[in-house]
This record gives sequence, C-alpha cells and structure tokens, in this order.
Amino acid sequence: MVDASNLIDNAFLRQYELNVGGEMATLEYSQQERKIFLTKLNIPEVLKSDEFLESFLKVVLENISEKNISVVPTSPPVAKFIRGNRRYRKMLPVGIRI
Repeated sequence: MVDASNLIDNAFLRQYELNVGGEMATLEYSQQERKIFLTKLNIPEVLKSDEFLESFLKVVLENISEKNISVVPTSPPVAKFIRGNRRYRKMLPVGIRI
C-alpha cells in the first residue's frame, strides 16, 4: 500500500513523485488553467505490479481532487485506470469521455 504522505508534487519538474524503497515512481503532467494533463507514467521494474499502480494512481488522483482540478489522462495506463474506476470519472472535464 502506498503512503499518501510520501507523495510529492514536484511543480518544477511537473511530476508527481513517490519514493518507495529507494525507487522513484513518477507521473508527469502538464497543467493548463483548471485542467491537468497526466502525460507519462514511469514506474521502476521493481515496483511494477497492478496493486502498486492502482495505489499510486489513487493517491495522485486524490491529491488532484483536493485541488478541484479536472483531469485529462493522456497516458494509456492512467486512462485505463480511470475507465475502470467510476469514482474518478467525475474528475474529467465536461465533454471528455474515455
């Protein structure tokens, strides 16, 4: 399970970062107005598992939700996750369907 307190929003590099056991998982983004485009997911081989991916994306999306920003997933794994989790679909901007 991922600890939400370890998530870092690195605005300079425009990515969310999570350090787990010395390995860094990142989700790159681009922000425009009240939308955040989730563009590239980087997970080290050591951490690659469905459970880690799901936990990491949940923590990131909860962080974004607190900021009241719409999400546009351009990364296929992120789009697949949102497609499979109805609760996060409400974060999509009006007119965007995945």
